[in-house]
Amino acid sequence: MWKEFKEFAMRGNVVDLAVGVIIGGAFGKIVSSLVNDILMPLIGLLLGGIDFSGLSWKFGKAVVKYGMFIQTVVDFFIISFSVFVFVKVLNKLYRLNKKEEEVKDTAPTLTKEEELLMEIRDLLKQQREMQ
Repeated sequence: MWKEFKEFAMRGNVVDLAVGVIIGGAFGKIVSSLVNDILMPLIGLLLGGIDFSGLSWKFGKAVVKYGMFIQTVVDFFIISFSVFVFVKVLNKLYRLNKKEEEVKDTAPTLTKEEELLMEIRDLLKQQREMQ
């Protein structure tokens, strides 16, 4: 069982996934800081000095913090847009790389005229060598 777990854990996909999760967590912290510390204060300033994080409703002892929800939604949109742009750039690079490989892999096709000219050239070379 330990051997199977070790093989599973050392597969490329699992290691790549772990790295992705770690980087995603760090990226999430950066975006959260961007939203909380830079964007939301500016948006609040534009809307007349409103601090979204402090917005809430009280129902008896329950407190509904809809300002924090607004910040989380802004967080989500920034993260999803960033991921969209990142994936779009990666796909473009992948397509460019694939096109370059296709160009390298395709051999030039010769027309009938080019084939005949090559045959004539080869025959002329043979005649010169015989003389």
